[in-house]
Amino acid sequence: MSAESVRVAPCQRCDSALEAEDLRCPICGLTAPPPPHAAVERARARVVRCDSCGAAVEYSVEAKAPRCGYCGSVTHVETTADPVEQAQHWLPFTVDTEAARGALMGFLGRGGFFRPSGLAQEASLESLRPVWWPAWMFDAGVDVSWTADSNAGSRRSDWAPHAGRTRFDFEGIPVPASRGLKVRECEALAPHYQRGSRLDTPHGPEGAHVERFEATRSGARRSVLEAVERLAIERLQQGVIPGSRFRNIHVAVALFSLRTQRLALPVYVLAYRYRDKPYRVLVHGQDVQVVLGEAPISPLRVAAVILATLLVLVAVLYGVGVL
Repeated sequence: MSAESVRVAPCQRCDSALEAEDLRCPICGLTAPPPPHAAVERARARVVRCDSCGAAVEYSVEAKAPRCGYCGSVTHVETTADPVEQAQHWLPFTVDTEAARGALMGFLGRGGFFRPSGLAQEASLESLRPVWWPAWMFDAGVDVSWTADSNAGSRRSDWAPHAGRTRFDFEGIPVPASRGLKVRECEALAPHYQRGSRLDTPHGPEGAHVERFEATRSGARRSVLEAVERLAIERLQQGVIPGSRFRNIHVAVALFSLRTQRLALPVYVLAYRYRDKPYRVLVHGQDVQVVLGEAPISPLRVAAVILATLLVLVAVLYGVGVL
């Protein structure tokens, strides 16, 4: 029997849900009861670790892939000293490889003034890798005590103090557990996933890799508390704090419920080359409209803008008689 299938009794103090790996209740801090005798220790994982970006994917004899799924650098096989978290659910790829290629061409073709002309025609696709990247997904209920200044009731002053207490429920707070993706990339991808489509087994293109979890549960929960504080401040300004202008907003949050899921989220990692320089682009695995990536800048166009700005500045200064 695996540790994932062992059911853990709720907290004896606050009745909050506990997971098999919890040493303490995430809500009240009471020591968790020991797991049932039937629980077995999770197997140590063998992962393929990238020597450049540090990302790790599941080791697969069939894949025979010596290069990183994110940056293409050399990888080595690593056996972890401690058990690692594994995904509970996989979100399926609903975008196929041809659509991902088309999204890259659209991204290159949209251009922009500072991009080189003919970029889409001259760029060459070097690789297209489907990857599941790992993330914790939290649902949290919080009590929020807050203080703030606003323009409501300020009378002759610009600001008036306010305080209160309220309760919020947050769903689907993502905490990235990836080393292959940047945090800003994870945050841009996460809102566009269809959480209701999750499956118990991976379903995607042939050769898709699964990146291993790099964030521990305790580290992820610290990130959740930070995210909850930030989200609470945003929601307080949407009708809870009176007035239309705010400053000095301070919050204290206390969790009353917390549920976690470990998800594997689909993305295409595409590498293309333009004039001997490589670039990387991400195409969302469930929403082909979401494309993130790098593109070259034309130095000639940048120089032209700078020169035009200088000429305009000189003309203005001559016009006012400074020069």
